[in-house]
Amino acid sequence: MGLNIQIAIDCRNPHELADWWAETLDWAVEPQDGEFIRSMVEKGFATDDETTRHNGKLVWRTGAAIRPVEELDAKAPQRRLLFQTVPEAKTIKNRVHWDVRLDGRDKDEVRAELEARGAKFLWTASQGPHEWHTMADPEGNEFCIS
Repeated sequence: MGLNIQIAIDCRNPHELADWWAETLDWAVEPQDGEFIRSMVEKGFATDDETTRHNGKLVWRTGAAIRPVEELDAKAPQRRLLFQTVPEAKTIKNRVHWDVRLDGRDKDEVRAELEARGAKFLWTASQGPHEWHTMADPEGNEFCIS
């Protein structure tokens, strides 16, 4: 039996971090249905405090997801990152991180682009002939580019 997963990322600002990662991976932010959200508030299943406006649209306050553009309409996407609100800031090294494959792009150029958009360079490492940069996204979550 095969199972499917999504990766959930704890963060302080899920909508901003989802935007950042969507741009980084050339993915798309999963649309949220403002009419559905409003109906949940009107029916008493949610409160206005559980919503916010992001990029002019009504969204759930505590989460945002991204996925590849070609999977936006899929009911069960193969790849999905969910950004969810937690009250505390990141304080220690991640136990899990992801590697961003550069598909032939120069890692130093990508590093500079990511730094210009708010990422932080942490260190360069290598194993044999393979070298990569370890970075942190705008909220401090580590990832590697190679």
